[in-house]
This record gives sequence, structure tokens and C-alpha cells, in this order.
Amino acid sequence: MTSYDGPAIDIRSVTKDYGRTRALDDVSLEVKTGELFGLIGPNGAGKTTLMRSLIGALELDEGRVRVMGMNPSTRSDAIKTLSGIVPEAETPPSFLTPDEFMEFVMDVRGKKASAKEKDGWLTFFDMENQRDQIAKDLSKGTRQKLMLTSAFIHKPPLLLLDEPFINLDPIYQRKVKDYLLKYVEKGGTILLSTHILGLAQELCGRVAILHKGRILKIATTAEIIEDRGDLEEAFLDLVGYRS
Repeated sequence: MTSYDGPAIDIRSVTKDYGRTRALDDVSLEVKTGELFGLIGPNGAGKTTLMRSLIGALELDEGRVRVMGMNPSTRSDAIKTLSGIVPEAETPPSFLTPDEFMEFVMDVRGKKASAKEKDGWLTFFDMENQRDQIAKDLSKGTRQKLMLTSAFIHKPPLLLLDEPFINLDPIYQRKVKDYLLKYVEKGGTILLSTHILGLAQELCGRVAILHKGRILKIATTAEIIEDRGDLEEAFLDLVGYRS
């Protein structure tokens, strides 16, 4: 998918404060090219702050971030072009139809959405009957499908997905999971931020557990399962739930 052969994401000693609240505290991790890496933690752990730092959406107080070798502070547009991004709790512009939204997403990336590509994603998400409805009249689940389509349609080498399964019913969760696994098999890289531990255990080769802005553990899911039985048990112990 890309000729870049270094780490897809390289985060070194990152710290970010919001007033007196420390959202990220000396966070370091590396996502290898071609892996599906999970960033897991409870609400307020700092996951979304870390994801936003990867696209240059905020300035860090300390540390360094590189995405496919590029600095998000100076190469934000290039990173967004080479990435498929699903932000947390963001919806398509209310006045655009699915057809128009897909064209808009491709135009922003300097590409053209073909009728075949648009029809393919409308079929994948069973949105054929909604293609001419404006986004404000769509259900939450359909708007989430559109956000996923905007991340996938230009076939980027990197996906940055922040709670991508929100508002999806079990059928579409399965379809998206299958797509992500095939995407990685073909050489793509995914950073998946979620608090749904079952999904992380099912999909991710490695995970980082983030709590109160700090990385508590980075390991393969296989290692965690062998040591603790499953990801949920390890997570609950690490964040201090047992006490």
C-alpha cells in the first residue's frame, strides 16, 4: 500500500496538559507498518487526545510524534491525505447527501470518486436507498457508516480509527471487522482506539493499555491471554478495579 518501510507511528515521551489536567503523561509507543494495533482504555484515559496529536489537531507540550516519518505539526495535510480517519463522535456535514459527501472527501484528497467506488460503498453498507438524503435526516448508525466510508474510500495505507464501531448494529460491526482484517492482510496499518475490550481482543495483534494519560502495558493480545486469560481481566487489574 505504501513504499514507506519504517514504523507507521512513532510516539516518544509525549505529554499534554489541559489547564491543570494532564491528558497525556510521558506516553511512548510504536505502531509497526502492517499491524492492527489497539489503544484501549476507559473514557477520559487520553485516547482521543493521542489520536488527535497524530493529525496535527493539537500542539503537544512535550515529546515527539511521527506518522509515516512525518511531523504532524508541519505535515498535517500530507498525513490526512495518506490516512483514513474516523474521529470520535463526529458526523458528516448535515447538508450533504451520502453521494455528495463521498465526492467531497475525495476532492479534499485531490482525487475523484468514481460511480463504481461510490456504488460499491453504498452497497457494502446497504445505503442505496439513502444516497439522496441529507445527512441530518439519516440515523446515527447510517451517519457512522458514512464516516467509515470516508476513511476507506480513497484506499489509504493507514487508518486512524477512534471508536469506529459506535452506533453500528452487530451485522455492520461484523462487516467492518472483516474489512479491517482483510485490509491488514493486504499490508495496511491500523491504529484502533476503543474501550470495547472484546473487539480489541478479537482484532488487535498488539495493544497498549492507557489509563489517566499513562501507558500501563504494551503487549501482544496472545501474551495477555496466556498470562491473564483474557484482555478484560488484565485491563481491570491494571487500572486498579480489583482494589
